[in-house]
Amino acid sequence: MTAPETPVSESSKLHPLSVAYRTVRQLSRIGFLVVLFFFGGTTATGDISALVAIGSTVALALAAVFVWQVAYYRRFEYEITGDTFDIRSGVVSRRNREIPLRRVQNVDVTENVVHRLLGIAQVNIETAGGNVSEANLRYVGADVAREIQRDVRRRKTELAGGEVDEKEEVVEDRGEKLYEISSGELLLLSTFSIDFRLVAFALFLLSFLPPERFETFESLSLSFGALPVVVIGFFVVLLLWLIGFVTSFSRYYGFVLRRIDDTLSYERGLFNRYSGSIPLDKIQTFTVYENVLKRHFDYATLGVETAGYSPSQARQQGSETAVPFAKRRRVDRLADEIDGVERPEFELPPRRARRRYAFRYALILGALAAALYAAQFFVSPPSWYLPLVALPLTPVAAHLKWRNRGYYLGKEYVATRNGFWNRTTVILPYYRVQNVIESSTILQRRWRLATVTVDTAGSSGLRANEARAVDVGFEDAERIREDVRDTLQEALAERRAERRRENETWLDTVARESPDARDDSDAQET
Repeated sequence: MTAPETPVSESSKLHPLSVAYRTVRQLSRIGFLVVLFFFGGTTATGDISALVAIGSTVALALAAVFVWQVAYYRRFEYEITGDTFDIRSGVVSRRNREIPLRRVQNVDVTENVVHRLLGIAQVNIETAGGNVSEANLRYVGADVAREIQRDVRRRKTELAGGEVDEKEEVVEDRGEKLYEISSGELLLLSTFSIDFRLVAFALFLLSFLPPERFETFESLSLSFGALPVVVIGFFVVLLLWLIGFVTSFSRYYGFVLRRIDDTLSYERGLFNRYSGSIPLDKIQTFTVYENVLKRHFDYATLGVETAGYSPSQARQQGSETAVPFAKRRRVDRLADEIDGVERPEFELPPRRARRRYAFRYALILGALAAALYAAQFFVSPPSWYLPLVALPLTPVAAHLKWRNRGYYLGKEYVATRNGFWNRTTVILPYYRVQNVIESSTILQRRWRLATVTVDTAGSSGLRANEARAVDVGFEDAERIREDVRDTLQEALAERRAERRRENETWLDTVARESPDARDDSDAQET
């Protein structure tokens, strides 16, 4: 099967303003070193000779960086051919790269505040199987960056045998708008964006502060003795909440998700503006994120993971956010609209897993109390028996942990669920499964429990947010393994048959539209 012929574009250059912008950025990086070298540990700030030396160094650095950036600009070229994205670069040593368009997963465009003022943008080319961007264009015009996105998407469609609309249309005005975050949803998302595990850890560390640290409060009565810790704890929680609020607000401001042909297109960001695409045929898993607050108010976040490297959409989770914040019913509906994702009905682990969790928490509290008891012979830690106060809560914590775990084996999808404070539901189609791994630690074997990890091309099988059926019985683990592998073979056979039918249809269409076929048809009519 040959790809349609596409006119080859001419080689293009970066934006001229990229020279000045990269020069200023480079100088800002080395400016600190210059100041530290001349003023670090000295008092010669008013010496004329020192000022002359600083001025000369800055001038030489400016000239050297500027010349280098001009050479980089003159020797950097890129070109989109019929089936590759070609880049020629290098000042001292030349480097020529040909990136097959079939492997391109995302063309990510980034614009910060300065970029938007200058009318430039950074373009990152992401491919399958890489852990860094395959290519970076720093920097091109903002309109050129959008044109690169459109051109790559159009030529990938041609290579796949699809039809391309020849009309010159703006991508943002095409396609179906699947989701757009509202002002109310953005405020709620920012309000709920707090990691309760981080708050609990900060308060735990705060409890180790000795009373002598609060000499100002020595005159207070015993009933107010804990007031300093409470006040500091309040401000710590407030600070962590503000950080989460500002980060989420700036990250997801103006979020829009569209479907253009077989691609999801997104745009987001307040200070740093991002836009990119997610090919539907590259999606490996769908992930639903819910912390305690989101679950209480019936909200959720939907993420998708593609094979290989995930761009700057949400690096901290290893996936790209498709729906930042919406009602759970709407999230399920959008997942079904994107790829027919069904809402799973989970089977919980056996009840002995819940007893295991309670036993583990009791051991942890006992070990912590023993450590505090031993430490009191050397320092002045809090009372050693304080961790034991939480012992009555261990059955509750164990039940919540057990209740929020589970697995699901559907007709087309397998799903797992884990986590209480931040619950993660991973849903993946059977045909994306690469491997099924069953593991069991020494403590798990004591309770006859195991963990089954369903590995995909976009994962390593080692992260906590992978598709993992945790603490299932030995019999259930074996059944999950066998069912997933059997259904995987059926799904792959069905997809191979479907692709053969599509290829035959495409070849028939090409044969009917070829010049020889038309000539034969005309001869028969004559």
